[in-house]
Formats: sequence, structure tokens, C-alpha cells
Amino acid sequence: MITFLKTILVILLVYFGLKFLIRWATPYLMKYVVKKAGQRFEQAFNGSQGNPNSKKEKEGKVTIDKVPHKQKKHKSTVGDYVDYEELD
Repeated sequence: MITFLKTILVILLVYFGLKFLIRWATPYLMKYVVKKAGQRFEQAFNGSQGNPNSKKEKEGKVTIDKVPHKQKKHKSTVGDYVDYEELD
């Protein structure tokens, strides 16, 4: 009977201890999560828009970047495909 009461007491103590710890730690955890999300958002926003103070080229200069066309490889050893029809 005493071991049963000790078990119930330990379970209640752990439950209320975790409940208190979660209520105490939640505001700090939320501040940390919001801070990290803000940093990631700011980093993504600055990375996509670019910083106007750090221009690499002169204003008005136009550059055109072209991607070279990939040459298709032809298999000439296979031959041509011919579609035949059956005649009755």
C-alpha cells in the first residue's frame, strides 16, 4: 500500500514539476523561436532584394548573360524508323 502511494506521489510530483517548468520556459522558448524566424526572414529578404549600398557595377551599365545551347547527341548507328502497314 505504501509503495502504491509513493508511486502516485512521484507521478504527481513529476506532472506538476513538468507543468511548472513548461510554464516557466515557454516565454523564453517562444522569444528564441521568433528571434530565429525573424533572422531567417531578414536574411532571405536581404538576399533576394540585394543591398542598394553595395553596387558592384556602375549604374547604367547593361550586361547580358547567355546560357550556351547544349548540342544534342544523335545516334546515327541505330538507323531510321520506318512504320509499315499491313495490307490485306
